[in-house]
Amino acid sequence: MKAAEIRLSLHRPLQHRDPHMAPTITAARTNSQEHLRLQLRKPLVEKLRRRRINSSIELLKSLLGPEFLNQQPDSKLEKADILEMTVCFLTQLLQQNQQQRRLMKHFNKLQSSSEEKLTEADSLL
Repeated sequence: MKAAEIRLSLHRPLQHRDPHMAPTITAARTNSQEHLRLQLRKPLVEKLRRRRINSSIELLKSLLGPEFLNQQPDSKLEKADILEMTVCFLTQLLQQNQQQRRLMKHFNKLQSSSEEKLTEADSLL
């Protein structure tokens, strides 16, 4: 088969099928169709990915609260700004949480030591 005949045969279905012949033309056509389908699907997948990213960033922006967003009142917040502010906000929350845990641990120690002293005082009476 000449190159021109192969190209033509890719555009039309095979008229006969010989079971002894390798299905290279059909496989090439199937692979090219699959490749085309994947190429057409890529932009759609990318568009959906960008939409998910943008909606998540908008959600982060709404969760940050007005006091955080008012730090830059004159400038339009970029996505990177929102992400940086979110990291800063979460870091502050983690630090507050650690401080509260330390305070609770200290309070519990004080409480247990005062209970021990009360128990000792009761035993003396």
